[in-house]
Amino acid sequence: MPVFHFDLGGNLADPRLEGNSLTLHPLPRVMAALDSLGDAPKGILSNPGPLGEATVAAALHQAFPGRFTDDDLVHWGPKDSRTLFDRAVASAQARGVEPGACVFVGEDPQERAFAREAGMRTAPHPVFALAAIENRPVLWARIGLPEGRDLADLGAVVNGAEVVPVHVASARLVLAMASTSGVQALQQAGYAVDLQGSVEDTVAFLVRDNRPLPPVEGLADAPAATRTDAEAALRATTVFAFVAGELAAAEAPPAVPLGPAPGGVYLAAPAGAPVEEVHLPGAKPGHTERLLPDPALLARPAEVPPAGLVEAFDDTVPSPQTIAAVRGAVTAEVLSGHVARISGIEPLAGEGSVKVRSRDAAAADNALVVEALARRFEELGLTVRLHPFLWRGHRLLNVEAEYAVPGADSTVLISAHMDSTAANGFFVDADGDPRPYDPAVDPAPGADDDGSGTAAVMAAAECLRRILDSNREPTRNVRLVLFNAEEQGLVGSKYYARAAAAAGDRIAGVFQMDMIAGRQPGSTPIVEIHAGSLVSGPVVSASDALGERVARTVPVIDSEAKVQQLTGLDDPAAGRSDHASFHERGWAAVAVSEDLFSTPDGDPGTGTRQYHTPDDTLVDQDHDTEFAAAVARSVIAAALTFAGL
Repeated sequence: MPVFHFDLGGNLADPRLEGNSLTLHPLPRVMAALDSLGDAPKGILSNPGPLGEATVAAALHQAFPGRFTDDDLVHWGPKDSRTLFDRAVASAQARGVEPGACVFVGEDPQERAFAREAGMRTAPHPVFALAAIENRPVLWARIGLPEGRDLADLGAVVNGAEVVPVHVASARLVLAMASTSGVQALQQAGYAVDLQGSVEDTVAFLVRDNRPLPPVEGLADAPAATRTDAEAALRATTVFAFVAGELAAAEAPPAVPLGPAPGGVYLAAPAGAPVEEVHLPGAKPGHTERLLPDPALLARPAEVPPAGLVEAFDDTVPSPQTIAAVRGAVTAEVLSGHVARISGIEPLAGEGSVKVRSRDAAAADNALVVEALARRFEELGLTVRLHPFLWRGHRLLNVEAEYAVPGADSTVLISAHMDSTAANGFFVDADGDPRPYDPAVDPAPGADDDGSGTAAVMAAAECLRRILDSNREPTRNVRLVLFNAEEQGLVGSKYYARAAAAAGDRIAGVFQMDMIAGRQPGSTPIVEIHAGSLVSGPVVSASDALGERVARTVPVIDSEAKVQQLTGLDDPAAGRSDHASFHERGWAAVAVSEDLFSTPDGDPGTGTRQYHTPDDTLVDQDHDTEFAAAVARSVIAAALTFAGL
């Protein structure tokens, strides 16, 4: 009889930390997958981190009662080598089970690679546990939807088959993992399946390219659809060739193309291939997106808006009381103070002496910033939860602070990403020769990207506290959320949105702030409101309506600011910031920023010129805290009004 070992967090369940309490929320289809294994022995391979084995074990048994009862098959420890996997194999051999009859099920490709070194078989998701032991390979598959079929129809087939979606490209195309059995089920149901190779120890990315394409020869008189397909194929080939060249130059393992994707290419990257560190010339924010497997991706939880949501998209403008509260709490001085602390100009915590150099996901200071921000939320009397996830061996945390309203129909999110990068900076080694950016030693202050948005979220929490203390109550729950590892392909918000959907959260709207302080001296103050979604359906109109709320609020706050509302597939930020992780779930979301993107005529934006460099500091001439305050006030006032204040 085979033995199955499972990774825990992000694979079986979403972990949430509230104080010293850990709760594990099982992810979709996991229980059914475990039960399909019958009486086969099941174990755990997981790193408990600072929580300790006893705490995590207790949470495991509470979330999965009666399913992991053999303590000899539960192994705790780091998975940064094959050591823990060798221990798992040894425990199986003690039962007379050979390594080849041991299966490790885990989402992380590096961990699957270590398991293979130890002689185990592997599966990228619990849905494929049986496939691994039965020698049925799991493949990357492009699923085409015929006319007359929608995503809900496909979802009904997927939920009963060995298929796990990873990305919705359009109403006609989904990228997924599928076993050979799953492929057969899709084809029998009438779906076209284009297989792109084995998943094994790879993970999927979408890499976009905003550069104009040269004319495609010989297609001037071809139908529009034919030209579109040819241009998509050309762009995918061009982007992949660049990424492949950069990986080869870095002596990294090669990636594999998975075909055209929205604005670029899908690719499968093996463990050790740093795709998120590859920057195309002139790349705009969010050009790389890490894709996560999720059986519920096609469920679209917000297809039916929460009660009262449509009515909330009326012409309501912020009340005088809300405007006054926002003006009093969200000031240039308040934002500057928060940015100074998290970008290293001032000590991170009050009278302390610790100054951070970087909030990069790979930097040690990232955890210090998380701790300080969470502590400030707690001081404001909010319920604070930390959401752990794994990225390239780093244990990272999203931070959530909530004011919950009894009986509320839904939740409003005010969010930003807390991490930073200086990957576009110029660095030299001891001999004065150019070298790559090293997050372990190089400064990445990220004052604008996205220290400005993070500061605005902290100011929103302080503003909410003032309003609550004046005995005013929202009618919806209000969550302040700071995402980690946005610069690595929207990783933190992807994990957060996937977990929120699995938990059945009802999110009425997401107000994301990403770079709101950049304004070149002498330029017109321009506020970009990005509502464009790559996902079709009700999310499109709902996000547009959310953006309209912000647009109506801006002139109330700053009569001189110019508003640029960007929507539809032509929105240059569609899919490129953390709001996109919520569009993927069918939730209304907007990203608000400075003037980041060039105009259709090619004129450059007037935002910061220090994007992703070590010169993105609070004292940079392009960092305008008064402008940041105007943007933050507009977003916060609109969000709080939407929450019923």
